[in-house]
Amino acid sequence: MFRLAEDIGLSYSTVKEARWTASRWPKEHRQRVVSFTVHKILAGIGDERERFAAILTPPEGKPRWTADEARRRVGRQVEHPVTPQEKVSAIHTLARDEEVAATVTSDLLRRPTVVAQVRQEDKVRAVEELTRDETVAATVTTGLLRRPDVAFRAMSDDTARHQVNHAQVERGRQARENFEQTSPVAPAIRSIDQSVEFLDLVTACHAFVAAAGRVVPGLRDRQLGDDECTIVHENIARVRATLDWIETAVDTGKVDVDEELAVSCKAIRRCLALPSADHPPPSDMLTPSGSCSSRRGRPG
Repeated sequence: MFRLAEDIGLSYSTVKEARWTASRWPKEHRQRVVSFTVHKILAGIGDERERFAAILTPPEGKPRWTADEARRRVGRQVEHPVTPQEKVSAIHTLARDEEVAATVTSDLLRRPTVVAQVRQEDKVRAVEELTRDETVAATVTTGLLRRPDVAFRAMSDDTARHQVNHAQVERGRQARENFEQTSPVAPAIRSIDQSVEFLDLVTACHAFVAAAGRVVPGLRDRQLGDDECTIVHENIARVRATLDWIETAVDTGKVDVDEELAVSCKAIRRCLALPSADHPPPSDMLTPSGSCSSRRGRPG
């Protein structure tokens, strides 16, 4: 067969293909009005009876067989696609190269009507794939969060909201550290911060004294019950511990809190909200650890 191909000036594959086609079509089943190309394509039909009957029966509405009609008959891709599915198959074939596929996709996504027909889950998957790069993801996310409706829906997700809050705190911490390390005015700002903290501390002391001055006179001629007396004494103990802590911090600059005082401060903070039917005070503040008279003695 190699010698034959050389003698007639054709490639070996062409001669081999012609021989295979001829073997699939005995002389009595060949049709003069049908091209060799159609014979070659229909030769792919495995069943002989079906193959011999097919070449005698052109597609409905067609006067004769064409190469593309033969390809449709055996399920192969046509050269001139007509139906949407044939066009899609042709595009997939042409876009097998990654660079070609990327260019075609970019061009198609610039057409609003095309994008509108893409399924929701496909859009989400495409966005996830396109934003695997951290820089791209950050840019896209920033743009999306500038849209109020998108930001509102995103913040309804607990994890997303937590991550945003964490990022804000971390960014603020980094900005402050950078400012303190690089800014020439950082020492002056630290001095101002210390002054503000001093004013906050003095204000807190004044607020406590003023509040006590308003509340204590109201106890005149009022007899507290044992449970009420116990709770008041427990809170006075916490206040004393807090005052000792403040004094130590002012005198020595040490602000470490021992475990007992930390528990006391936590309990005080929990008590700052006024109790109500909907928000009762903590149970540990309602349950006395002993009667007033048995623990400290009743004030006269």
